[in-house]
Amino acid sequence: MKPGLEVKIGKLRLKNPVMAASGTFGEEYKDLVDINSLGAVVAKTITLKPYSGNPPPRLAETPSGMLNSIGLENKGLDDFLKNKMKFLKTLKIPVIASIAGEDESEFKELAKHLSKVKRVDAIEVNLSCPNIKGRGMIAQDAKATYRVITAVRKATSLTMIAKLSPNVTDINQIAKSAEVAGADAVTLINTILGMAVDIDTKSPVLGNVTGGLSGPAIRPIALRMVWETRNKIKIPIIGAGGIMDYKDAIEFILCGAKAIQVGTANFVNPKATTEIIDGIKRYLVRNKIRDINRLVGTLNATPGVGKVI
Repeated sequence: MKPGLEVKIGKLRLKNPVMAASGTFGEEYKDLVDINSLGAVVAKTITLKPYSGNPPPRLAETPSGMLNSIGLENKGLDDFLKNKMKFLKTLKIPVIASIAGEDESEFKELAKHLSKVKRVDAIEVNLSCPNIKGRGMIAQDAKATYRVITAVRKATSLTMIAKLSPNVTDINQIAKSAEVAGADAVTLINTILGMAVDIDTKSPVLGNVTGGLSGPAIRPIALRMVWETRNKIKIPIIGAGGIMDYKDAIEFILCGAKAIQVGTANFVNPKATTEIIDGIKRYLVRNKIRDINRLVGTLNATPGVGKVI
């Protein structure tokens, strides 16, 4: 039996549900892994103008995870179109651009320009970067989320994905605002605010003091948020947060994710994405599941008792 892995996110048809997450996977991987075997690639988040990011140190390893305070460092839209798109245009899989801005007008301007680029197949609206000094997160405010997603929706007919923050009281409220405003899907979740301390210098390890925690440590939280949101919105959920192998990916799919993104695992194992795809195939064959879509959201709330597929 050859199981069907194709999933649909908005207008996007992915040959499998595995994506490389924004900021964790670039041209450097082309000699290490068959990038075209993935479902899609999400490019590193860009802003309208170049942004210098946060002061170093920007990375810190933690138990079962990693802290980063990159702060959206990038060379801006023009550089993305002139340089980064050269490689992305060579790919045979969907390319998803990730955007961030100071306000809705910047998001709208980015979406407008990117919509004219032939090989940009979708836009992920990064509402949730947790490590920009002096700014609150758009994704922590339902009204602000609605305004930004509405502005982007007016600027593009491309599939639009809202990337949301776990650093909120009620993720369902934010996800619903994104849906009502016109998002085609939501990505749950971005990193969780955290910090690390150097006890010898008695100072924070990160130059920005706080940063975003990613990796296996946050997976239980991400799973819970996907599970809680699955029946609150009708648009697809893309699960993210500590996915290291196919078993983790299956957990997210069972909880309601239609697709998943692999991030921190790429730094540990460059072949993580393709190994996850192979693992999902084996799982479907072993369990005689012909279509991955039949697995989505089939978690049974009774521990140890699975829903018949």
